Amino acid sequence: MLNIGVIGTGYLGQHHARIYSELGSELGNVRLVGVVDADINRAKEVSNKYGCDAFSDYKAIINKVDALSIVTPTTMHYQMALDCIKAGKDILIEKPITVTVEEANELIDASDKAGTIIQVGHLERFNPVFTTMCALISKPVFIETERLSPFLGRGIDVDITLDLMIHDIDIVLALMRQSSDSDNGGRSRESGEIMRIKDIKAAGTKMLTNNIDIAMAWFEFDNGVQVLMKASRVSPEKLRRMSIFQDNSYLLVDYQDMYIKKFFQQDKENLIGEEIISIERKEPLKEELRDFIKCVISRRRPLVSAVEGRDALKIALQINSAIEQVSK
Repeated sequence: MLNIGVIGTGYLGQHHARIYSELGSELGNVRLVGVVDADINRAKEVSNKYGCDAFSDYKAIINKVDALSIVTPTTMHYQMALDCIKAGKDILIEKPITVTVEEANELIDASDKAGTIIQVGHLERFNPVFTTMCALISKPVFIETERLSPFLGRGIDVDITLDLMIHDIDIVLALMRQSSDSDNGGRSRESGEIMRIKDIKAAGTKMLTNNIDIAMAWFEFDNGVQVLMKASRVSPEKLRRMSIFQDNSYLLVDYQDMYIKKFFQQDKENLIGEEIISIERKEPLKEELRDFIKCVISRRRPLVSAVEGRDALKIALQINSAIEQVSK
């Protein structure tokens, strides 16, 4: 039996608890042992709903479980994760992995020494839209992303680049790895080898918080692929879209409504054809947590390991630096 705990029972943490409880019933080899929150009343509210114990201190649950989800403000990730790793526990850390690249590297080193698993919660990689999209992409030339949200008061402890834009950064890096592996005869390359970026131009501003609330970034990989990203948490609408342009076609990908439209050159008259790609709808977070459980049991490397989480964080922080330069 795999015993699991959840640290943090806020908006997202409660869903981790719910899904682990559901997977426990479905799989039979998983048990949600307990949830942790500094507000013990909140922890009890969630624990009563899903039939587990409640704790106010994460250290009290570590030795009662085999693995944990860390779903707390980003500033708490590093110390909590390090304590779990030192205790020999496998962890899923919600994005971003840490506040700094140095902290992420320390967690990677500690995990390697302890033989534990770190998975980072970039749930869009488990969106069925992403899996379908990957099969349709060969050699992207230009990628445009939009990730907009009304102001909800969540994730405001970090800049929008680390709150929302980092999802698209991770997706783009995954596409770059896929393209690079294809060019390399299907042999996987080291992550850092394909992450070189020639230049980053960015702009952003604070509006409702003390952190950047709106950001735009333009950068180019050393293989010539150009990327334009936009993210906002003060938008009147919620939008999660990506456009990928490649030879003779482009894809319009909607992560929120789960559909893909493919536009392509239809004939010699240069008429544009359109195809709607069907998607099998699934709950991305449930697929992510299901995969985490599989990784823990089989001891395989997660799809989004700490290395991928660190690489996405690094670019997000570079975008922040570019925004600061423009603001001076």
